[in-house]
Amino acid sequence: MEALDRVVKPKTKRAKRFLEKREAKLTENTKNAMLIKGGNASSTVTEALKDIYALKKPFAVLYKKKNITRPFEDQTSLEFFSKKSDSSLFLFGSHNKKRPNNLIIGRMYDYHVLDMVELGIEKFVALGDIKNSKCPEGTKPMLIFAGDAFDINEEHRRLKSLLIDFFRGPTVPNVRLAGLEHVLHFTAVDEKIYMRSYKVLLKKSGCKIPRIELEDMGPSLDLVMRRTHLASDDLYKLSLKQPKALKPKKKKNISHDVFGTKYGRIHMQKQDLDKLQTRKMKGLKKRPAEKKAKTGHIPKKAKLDDRLEQD
Repeated sequence: MEALDRVVKPKTKRAKRFLEKREAKLTENTKNAMLIKGGNASSTVTEALKDIYALKKPFAVLYKKKNITRPFEDQTSLEFFSKKSDSSLFLFGSHNKKRPNNLIIGRMYDYHVLDMVELGIEKFVALGDIKNSKCPEGTKPMLIFAGDAFDINEEHRRLKSLLIDFFRGPTVPNVRLAGLEHVLHFTAVDEKIYMRSYKVLLKKSGCKIPRIELEDMGPSLDLVMRRTHLASDDLYKLSLKQPKALKPKKKKNISHDVFGTKYGRIHMQKQDLDKLQTRKMKGLKKRPAEKKAKTGHIPKKAKLDDRLEQD
């Protein structure tokens, strides 16, 4: 039995807290990513891993030592590092003659590889090559995807889901508008994926709403898709399953339209509109003829009023 598979009983309170953090929760923690360098890695791949680590911090672990492994042939090393660092996302960089400047992005489910996509770097501009101001560490980025391939092609659709999972950052209950200062833009055109990173600048516009400009911040990558390892539909559906405690309870007689407007239906007994109390206005009083048709006789007060009118 492997050391990581044994049942470990904590001996100190600190170890107990550490193991409690790794237990299954209804609301999972922010996903960590591990960035691993292969046995052969070019300077382009090394710089790309460092720059993506800078964007992903503090929810990332960068392994600086080389690891001789091939994720598409043997995934045991990735699963070992996933358990060790408690990471469910990974980015593996390698370089060889057949597949130069290679990046493999993927994710785990229950410490086993769920799906991964191999991308080749055709053009790379590092974070330090662009001499502009950068966003603070830990800034939650806004993600933009452009291109029909992300909605039509199944492989691109899974890649889009994978990129969202990788760069989305922590889930926040509120948004501070001044904190929206980082944009990651992904474009799929002509079988290539272009990744661009921008910083949001708020300029004076002469009114309350500022004028927004995007300034290239880096890194910038031109990628081409190579190999894919996608999970089966059943396993993918299982990985998306939520606990029953998190599912919202269905409320009766409440519906929403396409615009999100909430409608409620209430059940009432049938009302007799003749007995409905309205404002006592002279124009709403019933005439003697209406009262006679309803009751069969004319009230004395109505007869007296008729005589007065005749006089």
